[in-house]
Amino acid sequence: MRPLLFPLLLLLANAHADWPQFRGPNSSGIASGPEISNTLTESDLRWKIALPGRGLSSPIILGERVFISAASGPNQERLHVLCFSAVDGKKLWERQFEATGRTMSHEKTCVAAPTPCSDGERIYVQYSTNDLVCLDLKGTVLWLRGLTHDYPNASNSLGMASSPIVVEKTLVAMLENDSDSFTVGLDVKTGVNVWKLPRPKIANWTSPVAFTTNGKTNVALLSNDGVAAVDPATGSELWKLPGGTTTPSCTVAGTVLYVPSGGTTAYDLTKTGGPPEELWQSAQLGNATASPLVAGEFIYTINGAGVLAKASAKDASPIWKLRLNGKFSGSPVISGTTVCAASEEGALKLVDTTTPEGSLTTDLKLGGIILCTPAISNGSIYVRSDQHLWKIGGK
Repeated sequence: MRPLLFPLLLLLANAHADWPQFRGPNSSGIASGPEISNTLTESDLRWKIALPGRGLSSPIILGERVFISAASGPNQERLHVLCFSAVDGKKLWERQFEATGRTMSHEKTCVAAPTPCSDGERIYVQYSTNDLVCLDLKGTVLWLRGLTHDYPNASNSLGMASSPIVVEKTLVAMLENDSDSFTVGLDVKTGVNVWKLPRPKIANWTSPVAFTTNGKTNVALLSNDGVAAVDPATGSELWKLPGGTTTPSCTVAGTVLYVPSGGTTAYDLTKTGGPPEELWQSAQLGNATASPLVAGEFIYTINGAGVLAKASAKDASPIWKLRLNGKFSGSPVISGTTVCAASEEGALKLVDTTTPEGSLTTDLKLGGIILCTPAISNGSIYVRSDQHLWKIGGK
């Protein structure tokens, strides 16, 4: 048994360091595995790859493979899914599709806005056109849905951007807008609807988040109409909370739900038989478009002025605020005690969170316009712009 044990443990360790969806494991923004260095320079650039089209989706990493989406063509009508070697950046495969839905979007965003996700066996890629593609890890197309064919009014003039997640056997995708607005649960093997839940007719760019209480995993859906908890197996609504927003997403840490609405509000998820109880609300923990980050005893937020705030996750008592200089569309992520964020101006920012006032230890100019949330795996940071994909640090 001993000769078989080490390969198994190695496989589990590699899987544990994966970054399988928007904001990584459990949509938490917390990296596992080897920690990143908090002092990086140009010499730490491992590789830089030219991409075939626009995108603000984040890369996802499974083992030694990096997957990313893009859109090209005069109207971004050509949809790309690309797979690269995490070791040397070599392209392993690429698949292209023709958009079946609307390609219109605000000039700041694009068709390849949603981040792909994976259950470890398949890759699920959603686009602003409401095209949804499922491939295996080798790039074989397993199924695809042109959801605009089925629901022609599910769109908005600014473009869709919500990133899907996999919960057990269901792929949860939010197609929430100001016309035919809904969230859908799809069978991961076939792409067929398991359920379809009507949602408030409000343009919405938040992403679903899974949470587990009392052994049952459910999904939190955030919109400007508030937060709704949904059973991922049936689509039935379990409870609702007031308040809401349309860009940053909720964050779950343990049994607490953090909602970026009017600052940040924390809710206790352990209550049964109704909506969770509010623990605290802080207007000082503003989020703009970046989702809150909760790691251990602390919560971090980035507001519209580019100020990173650290506070107690227990009661929101402030600890420090640090101006990062720049605008941030993507969300912060963390490895160990180092917060990582990428500015719209194309700079990778690393912050040592252990110092009394927080310390900006890396301000690495990568170039281009970066709107994505960074991904972290095995001590390396992955960042993309419209033109390039970078791997920084690690091996």
